[in-house]
Amino acid sequence: MEEAPVDQGARPRTRGAGAPARVPGQGRPATPSETGLEPLGGARGARPHDEPGPVCPARRLPERLSLRDQVLRGLRDALVTGELRPGVVYSAPALAERFDVSATPVREAMQQLAREGAVEVVQNRGFRVAERTARDRAELAEVRALLEVPVMLRLARGVPGERWDSLRPLAQAAVAAAADGDRAAYAEADRAFHGAVLGFAGNSQLVVVADQLHRRAQWAHTVELMADALEHVTLLDALVEGDIPAAESVVRGHFA
Repeated sequence: MEEAPVDQGARPRTRGAGAPARVPGQGRPATPSETGLEPLGGARGARPHDEPGPVCPARRLPERLSLRDQVLRGLRDALVTGELRPGVVYSAPALAERFDVSATPVREAMQQLAREGAVEVVQNRGFRVAERTARDRAELAEVRALLEVPVMLRLARGVPGERWDSLRPLAQAAVAAAADGDRAAYAEADRAFHGAVLGFAGNSQLVVVADQLHRRAQWAHTVELMADALEHVTLLDALVEGDIPAAESVVRGHFA
């Protein structure tokens, strides 16, 4: 099989030791005038395995995270939004240039993504973004349903309505992100909502494992965001009212 090309990018700039990542654009993709980069996606008509254009538009990442974790969050956002394209090989130096950091935290972040199954290590070339088939997506949905649905239905029968109602802000945050068409923000809000629901079970290991599966599913996310977000609202309405049959219908449909 012919290897996908490597995104080599420009040569990274030299940085002083311990200097923070300089990534403009708090909470939004940076404009070309801020980054000096062309829009993502490469030349018009480029094939998926052609050399990609600039990736991971520069953005200000959370200051409290380590440099490696800042880069990891940026890369995860890029996976969700499609800025990192399935099947394409990206070199650590090229990605480091986009984040204006050295290649070391990029390699560390990409190794973490490799352990999570998001990318594959390509010897002496970089990291290839994993390609997800329809079967992969169906299997992930099935595993998530096997894990989350029984817990949610048990909680539906035991958690009082006022506690469910306390999750309204999380559901509304997902709706707001969906309305903005912000897939990265929606991914965070979606996982926060599911994590809070499962948190009522009092099993921290359940929450961790479910979140890992949820994140994997989001890399192959093809659902319509608003419809998905509104299911959270509909579920809360049923749970607050104590309508168990309606809640069960929503929960099972959510993972279908």
